[in-house]
Amino acid sequence: MQVRAATGADLDALAQIWHDTWHEAHAHLVPAELTRLRTLENFRQRMQAALPQVRVAGPPGQPVGFCMVKGDELDHLFVSAAARGSGAATALLSDAEARLAQAGVKTAWLACAIGNDRAARFYEKCGWRRVGNMINPAQTSQGDFPLEVWRYEKRLGPV
Repeated sequence: MQVRAATGADLDALAQIWHDTWHEAHAHLVPAELTRLRTLENFRQRMQAALPQVRVAGPPGQPVGFCMVKGDELDHLFVSAAARGSGAATALLSDAEARLAQAGVKTAWLACAIGNDRAARFYEKCGWRRVGNMINPAQTSQGDFPLEVWRYEKRLGPV
């Protein structure tokens, strides 16, 4: 599956994917006050702001998933329910790891919601390892929301 840069034509579809998959995977695991802040409009605004850094799988205007990196972090990785099992998540993760390595990151990290066992299995299958818990500030329209998460790391550079 080919991964490409996101375009403005992808914005609404990406916001919908992010909203739907976040609620499916996280709403039952995080405090209700955070879930209330996770509206479609919130995801659209955040996606619009991040669009230049977003990579997607799927044809223009019809993405099936996306990833974002920030510094040494795999910041977000979401794939629509319809595209699960298609190789989109693996392609997006590989692309993100390559971009992090090209940026000189030796050890990348990501935050995974505590209890998101499906995502945890995927990351572990791809060579990431859980190193503990941490407090991660989830971005919201009302400021950062401190959330305890699992921290995963992966060595990208030579050992």
